[in-house]
Amino acid sequence: MANKVKYGLKNVHYAVITEDAGGAITYGTPERIPGAVNLTLDPQGEQAEFYADDMRYFSAFANSGYSGSLEVALFPDDFKKDVLGYIEDENGVLFEDANAAPKNFALLFEFTGDKNAIRHVLYNVSASRPNVSGATKGASIEPQTETINITAAPALDTGMVKAKCEPGQDAYETWYQQVYTYTPASE
Repeated sequence: MANKVKYGLKNVHYAVITEDAGGAITYGTPERIPGAVNLTLDPQGEQAEFYADDMRYFSAFANSGYSGSLEVALFPDDFKKDVLGYIEDENGVLFEDANAAPKNFALLFEFTGDKNAIRHVLYNVSASRPNVSGATKGASIEPQTETINITAAPALDTGMVKAKCEPGQDAYETWYQQVYTYTPASE
């Protein structure tokens, strides 16, 4: 049965993208980002309109992916090293390197929903550095979160932007073991 509503962001994972010299794309093993709080994605792309015969003759939207933000309790150091290029020295001190080239990644996640937990993947995501904030403890403790801005573009090899999988589909149980990619149906 299909969901009527969605809620409950959880199981956020990232898988670093590697592109070989020939342009082939591979995804690393998905790694968990615990403490998911909020994911907001707005569609990107322009509307093209063409007028002829005194009316709108043609109209289409370009799909340029999504942009938005991901908020979590704290981004793990492994994410900062794997994606953002942070460097850790032999003493375990983590450095933010201004000259680091961030890596793109696939972002996997799910929304609980009223009937099913629908699993999603965005194929070509880039991210900003997380915000830094803190507040003093008062009469109550209010945890502070970290947020990154993200852009999800079409995958360079297939043009796919995102995919979703529902319980009962073959890929559902292994969704977080490897990034599920598009394979055209054979003719």
